[in-house]
Amino acid sequence: MSLINTEIKPFKATAFHNGEFVDVTEENLKGKWSVVFFYPADFTFVCPTELGDVADHYEQLQAMGVEVYSVSTDTHFTHKAWHDSSETINKIKFPMIGDPTGRITRNFEVMIEEEGLALRGTFVMNPEGEIKVVETNDLGIGRNAEDLVRKIQAAQFIAANPGQVCPAAWKPGEETLEPSLDLVGKI
Repeated sequence: MSLINTEIKPFKATAFHNGEFVDVTEENLKGKWSVVFFYPADFTFVCPTELGDVADHYEQLQAMGVEVYSVSTDTHFTHKAWHDSSETINKIKFPMIGDPTGRITRNFEVMIEEEGLALRGTFVMNPEGEIKVVETNDLGIGRNAEDLVRKIQAAQFIAANPGQVCPAAWKPGEETLEPSLDLVGKI
């Protein structure tokens, strides 16, 4: 069963954000577009490249009305230590949620049970808390924040324009489609 169009499940966790420890629940993800960005572990190899890439696009995401939450099964203390010791991670301005019990990771169905780590899962939620985009990668496959931005732009467009759909590689300003019997076999 897919998580697409399901509502995020309840959780409560602590995040490292802007030099402080803050509580975060599923309610924080509602009322705006949100991204939950799972990664296996702090102090690893592919993870800092992905988090750095998202950090480089964070200002653009904020301008789009999107908040980002990164999550690993590390603690919020580990997130702070990584933030303090890595130039790449130090540029992160979004909340870094600790999920040492794995509850959030299991809620989003990206837990690798035998390792206690998360797969590389990306989830985009609309302001109502419904999951609209799901991307899950194996551990060795890094993600691209530029494509994440494009997917959010498409999700926001179709939310604002019911009855229209965005074709492959669509970008804002490009032509969309309005599904109809007339289009069948003509694309």
